[in-house]
Amino acid sequence: GDGLAIGGNHFIHAVRRNIDLNMILLNNRIYGLTKGQYSPTSERGFVSKSSPYGTVEDPFHPAELAFGARGRFFARCIAVDGAASVEVLKAAANHKGASVVEVLHCVIFNDGTHASVATKEGRAKNAIYLEHGKPMLFGENKEFGLMQEGFGLKVVKLGENGITEKDILIHDAHCQDNTLQLKLALMEGPDFPIALGVIREVEAPTYNDAVAEQIEEVNFQELLMTNDTWEVK
Repeated sequence: GDGLAIGGNHFIHAVRRNIDLNMILLNNRIYGLTKGQYSPTSERGFVSKSSPYGTVEDPFHPAELAFGARGRFFARCIAVDGAASVEVLKAAANHKGASVVEVLHCVIFNDGTHASVATKEGRAKNAIYLEHGKPMLFGENKEFGLMQEGFGLKVVKLGENGITEKDILIHDAHCQDNTLQLKLALMEGPDFPIALGVIREVEAPTYNDAVAEQIEEVNFQELLMTNDTWEVK
């Protein structure tokens, strides 16, 4: 709510400017703190205290918003998945610039909203852990993978139709072109797994450094003397 509603303007411009901030976005698809109103990430038709007949809005996808603001770092984890969450948060902290981590978070006012990946068994079936430079495999025995099909993605099973691990896409989180990264970030069931881990991590100048460098370069005494001056006695 704070990140994508009242704080939405701050969110997109912090990302656009690449300010050196770590933003952790808890996405439980509802306003949990204020006891159950629908939020910017609630699905259309969602019934809540403030939408008793269902919402008539389409939700924000945090990844889509971050990518649209020219985000350089986007990752996703699940609050109950401790070890993977630690790795994602460490990567975000080490990234220089604006980092956005979407945390899928189940709370009492919207219990079960992320039920498909809330358990270890569910994540094995319904999630894919992305690692830079490694093939995009998932499943309880890594028997499924992602391949490109036209301009989109498709799920394949290793061993079927002669498909081997060599045919599976390799995750490139550092690619400047975010086309494939955005497709990965927007995947959701039942046909596709939910992407977890660091989806995009690209180096770029930060707002903080650029301003500091500009101050160093500008001779303020010279700048002051470029216009008419006068002395007050």
